Amino acid sequence: MTDYYNLKSYYNEEQILIQNSIRDWVDKTIKPEIGKYYQEGKPFPGIVNKLSEIGAFGLIIPEKYGGLGMDFLSFGIMMQELERGDTSLRVMSSIQTALVMHAINKFGSEEQKLKYLPRLAAGELLGSFGLTEPNFGSNPASMHCYFKEEGDNIVINGSKMWIGNSSECDIAILWAKSPDKKVRGILIDKELITNFKAVSFKDKMSFKSSITGELIFDNSILPKNQILEKTSQLKDAYECLNIGRYCVAWGCIGIAIDCYETALQYSKERIQFGEPIGKKQLVQKKLAEMISEITKAQLLSYQLSVLMNSGKANYAQISMAKRDNVTMARFVARESRQILGGMGISSEYPIMRHLINLETLVTYHGTHEIHLLITGRDITGFDAI
Repeated sequence: MTDYYNLKSYYNEEQILIQNSIRDWVDKTIKPEIGKYYQEGKPFPGIVNKLSEIGAFGLIIPEKYGGLGMDFLSFGIMMQELERGDTSLRVMSSIQTALVMHAINKFGSEEQKLKYLPRLAAGELLGSFGLTEPNFGSNPASMHCYFKEEGDNIVINGSKMWIGNSSECDIAILWAKSPDKKVRGILIDKELITNFKAVSFKDKMSFKSSITGELIFDNSILPKNQILEKTSQLKDAYECLNIGRYCVAWGCIGIAIDCYETALQYSKERIQFGEPIGKKQLVQKKLAEMISEITKAQLLSYQLSVLMNSGKANYAQISMAKRDNVTMARFVARESRQILGGMGISSEYPIMRHLINLETLVTYHGTHEIHLLITGRDITGFDAI
């Protein structure tokens, strides 16, 4: 297990148990088969039930609502170990927990919490999070999706694009503008809404084992009491998104570890010119740089977890971790691919699958450039022009 600075010595028994159990589960259940399903463009069979069985839904949600009531470090460790298997595992877990369940727990009524959270935690319901639109990705404040009230109902129009879990979701957290231009969160329940359609994209080159698609509302009618009563601004959606970005930051460490460990083992076994390539200076240089970058990302993410647990983390710190750890993982994956040479593109090894997923993670939950501007604004106090 890659932990060069022995961060595990700071974990409590529960966190060590989470890391070991999820790692073992990924190694035995996911890794032997995920390459095949990725190439076929299919989710891992029965993945919703499998993730719910290992506690991957609702880890940070209070126990009274069906969650496990654990802290953000435990959550980060789980995201790392899930994404070591494949990005699709972390995506499904983080959407369900960080975006959907957190939104209901933070902004929903007690009735909504009791109705939906236990079923989401148990995997009886699958959720999605509708914020970005076909024409508004980095600029969600300009969203066109809107709703109006008609008696005891609301009527929704618009669409949301690039939505995880889209076509398979039972509920969705939709962000739409009210007649007074306030951005509200709405709890979409497929059993309660009319004229609603969710579709998935089939021809993706990345995220191939994830469900990604579009939510379409065409004069869709929903009971008015499905509005998340404590939402009133776009900032509320960003609060959920920040936890999603936190998940990405930790998940990318898992990708980097899987690529690095694959390359390290290969360097010890691959014989060229009569000896293992791991003896070569340039190979050792690559491996040393990889472990250095992984270690820095681990330390960054650990401290971010400390800040999250104490309630002192701000959005810019989360943004930096997401951006920097994706960059780190791309570097590690590319260097690992080079060490494996031609075998680096083979489905026998996970590196190319991880690398292709990383190309999506660069823009997922905010592009690299947007996150740089978030840091820039935070340190200067100026909006960039």
